[in-house]
Amino acid sequence: MSLVTIGIDLGGTRIKGVALDAAGKTLHQSYTPTNDGDDLMWKNAVKQTVQDLYTFSNSKRIVIGISAPGIPNVDNTAIAYMPGRLQGLENFNWSAFLQQPVRILNDAVAALMAEARLGVAKNKKNVAMLTLGTGVGGALLIEGKPYQGAFHKAGHIGHMVVDSDGEQDVTGMPGSLENAIGNVTIQKRSLGKFQSTHELLEAYRAGDYWAHSVWLTSVRKLAIGIASVTNVLSPECVVLGGGITEAGKDLFEPLASFLSLYEWRIGGHKTEIIKAAFGDMAGAIGAACFAGETVNS
Repeated sequence: MSLVTIGIDLGGTRIKGVALDAAGKTLHQSYTPTNDGDDLMWKNAVKQTVQDLYTFSNSKRIVIGISAPGIPNVDNTAIAYMPGRLQGLENFNWSAFLQQPVRILNDAVAALMAEARLGVAKNKKNVAMLTLGTGVGGALLIEGKPYQGAFHKAGHIGHMVVDSDGEQDVTGMPGSLENAIGNVTIQKRSLGKFQSTHELLEAYRAGDYWAHSVWLTSVRKLAIGIASVTNVLSPECVVLGGGITEAGKDLFEPLASFLSLYEWRIGGHKTEIIKAAFGDMAGAIGAACFAGETVNS
């Protein structure tokens, strides 16, 4: 009987689930409120989601992958470090709880896996991904494999420095890329005028001078960060995902202009910047892909 992979993306607001067949086709997907703050409730919600997806899979042979915020342990069986959110997540034994082998992956790495196996980076070997939303996540694909590094913290591109005189971010880094463009700092960056990146962009499109200054400063720093990544890793492409990419041309056009200033283009070669194909199901799809590959390796 063919293998069906189940992927779960454990977010602070919603639990997303997907069942994929052996060819990567989506058989079923679901959304459930997380109810962060009651760990028994959200853990049971994950279990119920898995059971529901198992019913839709029409297969007795399944594997499970879970995408979650935080740093996985060295064998990808649990999230080892996730302070401050999803109480009860750290070091939780998912395989025992679900009575099935479970593979755990950082959510940004899972999003990259979705794009690398089934999305815009399919068949590419060296890729960097940034997820632009509340914060800035990141992940790396090197020689066709997700690179997690020592202690599995590799790929945190959002915590690179783009302004050494800036305020420290949550990791202690001064002037990080996350602080430069993540929604988490929009009130501070706009001196209290805008409450969200969505509000900022509406004013930018309406010709507001202050919004224009704030937004383009953020995009310029994003370009500096991406150019730095291309110097270090020389990827075939950089994939951008997350809610901020819904800005469309208002993000990608100025970003291209800034990159033309900062990117080191040896022989005229420039790194392709691509918008991610998968939306909020990326983590679940990538977790399923990772689990399937782990079982088959």
